[in-house]
Amino acid sequence: MRFQKFIRLSGAVVFSALSLQAAHAATGGEPAAVVQVDIAPCLAATAADDIDKAATACATVIDNEKTAKAELVKALIARGALYARHDQVDRAIADDSRALLLDPGLADVFNARGELWLKKGDKPKAVQDFGAALKIDPNHEKARANHKAMARELERIGAQMAVAGKPSFNCRSAARAVEKAICGNRELADLDREIFGSNARAIREARNPAEARALQREQDEFIARRNASFGRPGYDLKKAMQERLQKINGVEGY
Repeated sequence: MRFQKFIRLSGAVVFSALSLQAAHAATGGEPAAVVQVDIAPCLAATAADDIDKAATACATVIDNEKTAKAELVKALIARGALYARHDQVDRAIADDSRALLLDPGLADVFNARGELWLKKGDKPKAVQDFGAALKIDPNHEKARANHKAMARELERIGAQMAVAGKPSFNCRSAARAVEKAICGNRELADLDREIFGSNARAIREARNPAEARALQREQDEFIARRNASFGRPGYDLKKAMQERLQKINGVEGY
């Protein structure tokens, strides 16, 4: 009985060995080849700016679980740049973000995504990405220029917020009814400050002293009319201020 079991077990082992030998012989003694994902069509389509072909070619690479990490990053960057060129901002950001998750050391991609955030109007995220690019590569010229421009813009916005709702004069010493009305209305206060600033700029840019004096005289006359007309029937202070600002800056400058 034991001898019969031994014979059966021996036969099974021999059969398994023969099967392995046959499989080995069938492949020529080499392991099965790994299928490589071809990224070339994706890169070619994006380089040719063919968004229709790229949609299929790049998806084949990006959606394939067998795609190597380095190739996947290349495909995402290429497709993201293509989307950006065609103003598909959200799709471009999505591809750049995925590429950065796979490889967070890509200064160019951080800068590119920062520019996309700017297009969406998200300045804080743009500044963050420009800063990230500079941390990776302090000599990145585009990121440095973008970061500098954004720093100035945020400084300007901060300055505007600091004076928002404040006129060109001190409300504590306001005596006239029109001045008190301007101090009590944020929109009128902003208009007054814009008028004052635009008039000062126009005087600085005057071609000669006579022109500068004429510009200041016009401003003084406007203030005098405003003070005298406020409170009278039919007088629209906001409209009068808007017209004055438009006259200083020109039709297109207002």
